[in-house]
Amino acid sequence: MRTLTRLDTDSRHARRELDDQIKGDGPLARHTVANHGQCHAGQSSVHESAEKHVTGKAAYIDDLAIPADALHVALGLSPVAYGTLTRLNLETVRQAPGVIDVITFGDVPGHTDIGPVFPGDPIFVESDISYAGQCLFAVAATSLQAARRAVKLAIIDIDERSARLDPVAAARCEELVRPTHTQERGDWQSVLQQADQIIENDLFVGGQEHFYLEGQACVVLPTEDEGVIVHTSNQHPSETQKLVAEVLGIAFHAVTVEVRRMGGGFGGKETQASPWACIAAIIARRTGKAVRLRLPRREDMHVTGKRHPFHNRYRLGFDAHGVIQGGEISLIGNCGYSPDLSDAIVDRAMFHADNAYSLGDVRVTGYRARTHTASNTAFRGFGGPQGMMIIEAAMDDIARHTGVDPLTVRKRNLYREGRDVTHYGQTVDQCQLLHNLIDKLETDSEYWSRRETVRHFNASSTIIKKGLALTPVKFGISFTAQHLNQAGALLHVYTDGSVMISHGGTEMGQGLHTKICQVVALELGLDLSQVRITATRTDKVPNTSPTAASSGADLNGMAARDAACKLRERLLDFAAAHFETGLDREGMRLEDGMLVAGLGESEHRIPWGELVQTAYLNRISLSEKGFYATPLIHYNRASGQGRPFYYYAFGAAVSEVSVDTLTGEYLVDRVDILHDVGNSLNPAIDIGQVEGGFIQGMGWLTTEELKWSDKGVLMSDGPATYKIPTFGDLPATFNVSLLEGHPNSMASLYRSKAVGEPPFMLGISVWSALRDALSSLSDYRVSPRLDTPATPERVLLAAQALRVKTL
Repeated sequence: MRTLTRLDTDSRHARRELDDQIKGDGPLARHTVANHGQCHAGQSSVHESAEKHVTGKAAYIDDLAIPADALHVALGLSPVAYGTLTRLNLETVRQAPGVIDVITFGDVPGHTDIGPVFPGDPIFVESDISYAGQCLFAVAATSLQAARRAVKLAIIDIDERSARLDPVAAARCEELVRPTHTQERGDWQSVLQQADQIIENDLFVGGQEHFYLEGQACVVLPTEDEGVIVHTSNQHPSETQKLVAEVLGIAFHAVTVEVRRMGGGFGGKETQASPWACIAAIIARRTGKAVRLRLPRREDMHVTGKRHPFHNRYRLGFDAHGVIQGGEISLIGNCGYSPDLSDAIVDRAMFHADNAYSLGDVRVTGYRARTHTASNTAFRGFGGPQGMMIIEAAMDDIARHTGVDPLTVRKRNLYREGRDVTHYGQTVDQCQLLHNLIDKLETDSEYWSRRETVRHFNASSTIIKKGLALTPVKFGISFTAQHLNQAGALLHVYTDGSVMISHGGTEMGQGLHTKICQVVALELGLDLSQVRITATRTDKVPNTSPTAASSGADLNGMAARDAACKLRERLLDFAAAHFETGLDREGMRLEDGMLVAGLGESEHRIPWGELVQTAYLNRISLSEKGFYATPLIHYNRASGQGRPFYYYAFGAAVSEVSVDTLTGEYLVDRVDILHDVGNSLNPAIDIGQVEGGFIQGMGWLTTEELKWSDKGVLMSDGPATYKIPTFGDLPATFNVSLLEGHPNSMASLYRSKAVGEPPFMLGISVWSALRDALSSLSDYRVSPRLDTPATPERVLLAAQALRVKTL
């Protein structure tokens, strides 16, 4: 009892501190959670593993028990970015204490290229080295310490050459990982010739390290036949199954991949979790022992790709009111040494180069530059944020050019009736909703009165300058690769009435499993406590898509609903035919743990457990599979036109900052967010996703700076040199609301909208607010150049440049 009292006291103290630190009218998750029990889709519910998370009971890969004779793996990595491997002598490594096996390129029994979509990713270096950190060999030993010590004994000779690190130069020389792609609409050249005014500029958009709390990790166990069971922290189990099977030279069905949860993914475990599973699987089959491979943080950052840095440029024509008539936009993605997912990522950057604005007649071109760094990969937003940045920069630049407030310019350029078709040919549905959302946020945040306050403050303050910005988000929901827009689920009802649901999505903390359980509970009329989720396994739901593109709940939720609905209808049909009371099939339903038929005095109620038992005794199947494929979407790559997205999610954020123009340091004082999730599946979880997405986006644009040496070696390879947002970076006032009363116009899951990626781009408002504060140094006549991340150093340099320009 004394322990409980102490915990309660500590909890009250912590809550008082939080209340003093964070102010805002956004409800905290604990205030929105409904009572446990009758809690289903559309209501707030705690995360299905929340208690396990906070008590430490949630098992991650490094928590899994392994046999006493299990092996531990360490990797030998290239110290140079570009060159030829001329000598790899591992004899001393093999003889080191504790070493059981050492493998290189020549020891791979099957495929040696594990490129996820296109070839170009060798599992080990054969001769050509393409980035610093590329894997040369792997050592398996009886302990991790022994494996790491042995790796250092390798004798390696490399003929080093100058690394290519400039993506702009690479694009100019046509050093590309994939062909250039263009989307074109209208006569953009004539528009530029006839436009009232033309503006052009360029912008560097930095990359971002995933910095998941749980690094890349896997445990592989050999089976009694030629196969393996792979436990992995992984967003795409089916792809890992395929690659492991191909590397081992065995059938897919001999490989089972299981994912219970991840300690974060953010896209970094969509393709780049597979190599480690492949290496561990080879060793497991060669030795017949269980194998654990876990990358230390520093190695993880060196060997894995990041968010693609982009070099963007625009040239736009606009009228006297600042309304864009057309022009051209070019996007150069720094893809690293191989294609990975870069084709689709640069495509999505192109799709989102308009953000929420009609570009008129325009050409958008995307280049996929090859450089000697780790192959850059998926990251929350999947290229969309980098594409949006260039048009948001243009909005601010046009505003300064015309002397109009940036919000006014943004609103004039929003998609609207008559200007509602994108440059890739898709009509933007719910245009008016976008206008209404921005108008509401503009009013609720008191934008215009605060704008006047900011102007007055800046006029009287010579050092500290305030900035204010409202930026919108329009984000397309669907995989741009059409075949990935499908999902499956498997539902079991046991004879005690308990329910088990499996699906192809993976849980990385975002609450997907919670929402799936809520869907099944709603369709079967049960308490949430009666529905349990299983680990994602390739032997239960096969051929799954990655949990990515914000489509985890959209796809897997619909598949789970399909399974639950089919099973429910089977049980109702059985009940109508079986029970002697002659239950009327029409109007029969499942609710509150009961089968209910009829109304009023003629109502009959049969407990769920009794219904299930009776169905079982009468040999009615209590298992069902579900499937869903997103309709309507298509894209013709040859023409650059189509409908790649099922629908759009909208949002907007207002950010206010204070900048010390003598040091470049700044604070985010207040943030107001209004986000569109349609009919929310779980408001508490969705608000958490919006908050987390915004903070992660803010970090990408402000503090998270990746630095490489002149030779292509990553220098920002740990928390001492790479700065993610911390608790202290939270805005002092943080108001987050979900837009209510506006269901999705498309037939999505209960008319909800995806919430994984769209909030990330709300962080652009912080960057725009920093530019606004700096622009006040020129009395808002000049739009400052501010590449990202907008570190204090960059902010200071921008302030100094403005002072020089206005002298």
